[in-house]
Amino acid sequence: MRPFVIGIFGGSGSGKTTLLKKLKRVLGDEKVSVFTMDNYYLPKEHQKKDKNNVTNFDLPTALDEKLLEKDLLSLISGNQIEVKEYFFNAPVNETKKVLIRPKEILIVEGLFLYHFDGVKRHLDFSIYVEVNIKHQLSRRIERDQKTRGYAKKDITYQWYEHVIPCFEKYILPYKSQADFIFQNDTSAKEDMVRLNTRLRTLLK
Repeated sequence: MRPFVIGIFGGSGSGKTTLLKKLKRVLGDEKVSVFTMDNYYLPKEHQKKDKNNVTNFDLPTALDEKLLEKDLLSLISGNQIEVKEYFFNAPVNETKKVLIRPKEILIVEGLFLYHFDGVKRHLDFSIYVEVNIKHQLSRRIERDQKTRGYAKKDITYQWYEHVIPCFEKYILPYKSQADFIFQNDTSAKEDMVRLNTRLRTLLK
């Protein structure tokens, strides 16, 4: 049986992964498979560089689009898939492989959810996660300092030179196509109730 496919997208640091975990919990862990587009980042040596020779990971070309779409279709078609779990800067030989089994609900999460036609066409319901842009930047700084060892000046550079242009060109234009706008701020609790109610109705 084909799964019900839920897509989650939004800018960097908007809270996509947090929402995904909450949805998985309320819908039932045993019923949900998760497909994370981040697992399809190409190795650093294949990434494009900007005018200052700084690697730009915030482009659709940063991902292996063909493999991503192939694996997603296979999973939707009822096949289990094995993917390399992405960890920033991890050596290829240390990358873990994870097995994803098909279940009745599939949540697909990623920046370029709507930009890749081979992903968009499979969606039954989509959620755009929105948060104040200042909060996004502060989350990005905290994450990249803690998990990637970046200096604040480098994070800020990437934010204004890579992240914001990517957001404005490849993510924000698709906001109006989302089935649900999730306000990840003081309205988050209320929006979670509304979202849960809507999904429960669709899944009946």
